[in-house]
Amino acid sequence: MEEDQELERKISGLKTSMAEGERKTALEMVQAAGTDRHCVTFVLHEEDHTLGNSLRYMIMKNPEVEFCGYTTTHPSESKINLRIQTRGALPAVDPFQRGLTELLNVCQHVLDKFEASIKDYKDQKASRNESTF
Repeated sequence: MEEDQELERKISGLKTSMAEGERKTALEMVQAAGTDRHCVTFVLHEEDHTLGNSLRYMIMKNPEVEFCGYTTTHPSESKINLRIQTRGALPAVDPFQRGLTELLNVCQHVLDKFEASIKDYKDQKASRNESTF
């Protein structure tokens, strides 16, 4: 019972609100009857292959993850089902959170490098313009 409450607390921390003040669940956790917390499907609303494949890659880097895959429900629906199955005592929500964190860190690193490159380019362009006068 405590494990279920802990799992629900972690999942509620992952839920986000949508625009215009409406509170909608962007994430659902679905467990089939008779399964444990090591095999879970996460439904991510308003997402597509961009997040699905990137997140699947990050999660599969974890050696404790036995399976991770995703599907889009239908081309006209913008939601994905991400299934995670772990080995041992690790609940599926842990690699999910870790994968999201690692993906966020990678995206931040790329953004930082991109912005630094833009700044370098503008600085070089400005110094060339100054030298021509």
